[in-house]
Amino acid sequence: MKFFADTAEIAEIRELAETGLLDGVTTNPSLVHKSGRDFIDVLREISKICPGPISAEVVALDYNEMMREAEVLRKVAKNIAVKVPLTTDGLKACKALTGDGTMVNVTLCFSAAQALLAAKAGASFISPFVGRLDDTGSDGMQLIADIRMIYDNYDFATQILVASVRHPIHVVEAAKIGADVITAPPKIIHQLFKHPLTDAGLASFLKDWQASGQKIA
Repeated sequence: MKFFADTAEIAEIRELAETGLLDGVTTNPSLVHKSGRDFIDVLREISKICPGPISAEVVALDYNEMMREAEVLRKVAKNIAVKVPLTTDGLKACKALTGDGTMVNVTLCFSAAQALLAAKAGASFISPFVGRLDDTGSDGMQLIADIRMIYDNYDFATQILVASVRHPIHVVEAAKIGADVITAPPKIIHQLFKHPLTDAGLASFLKDWQASGQKIA
């Protein structure tokens, strides 16, 4: 499974990149607004830190304007994945962009039917929002399982990019189902490292080592 960071904060991306575990980055208008920086400048800086796919979202709603914005975004760096919404115009843009060799991330997916359409449009990634579905009383992970089954049935190349990840259990469940990618806020990725027994075991080992009076030299 690939790990993408869902953030536009450069320091957080750089810290995760240094672990060697970061495979890509996803951004959206809300994250860019939170960063307080120029969108294009942020994308350029991220692309220099992470060589994997960097999702950059168009904000237009009609096809022609989406294509104009996509042209600007994909010139920023070779690893930009243009993010489009799961609408008729968005899928039309997806088909045109992927046909021209551009990576496309189709976002705001909330049903298996939508995911099927995105795959038929040639999407590089489909982004189902599991946390937002859970918030409505639906089962976000069941959607991931349904999409996995459909994509496997027809050998679609579109990668399932699990988004709106709220906690480490989402990550583990997505991995068990066979999702290709998860994108999560850096704090969620850091939580994957944590377990109280690891901390307790490490403290015990260090205490015994200090008591031994030895050094590794």
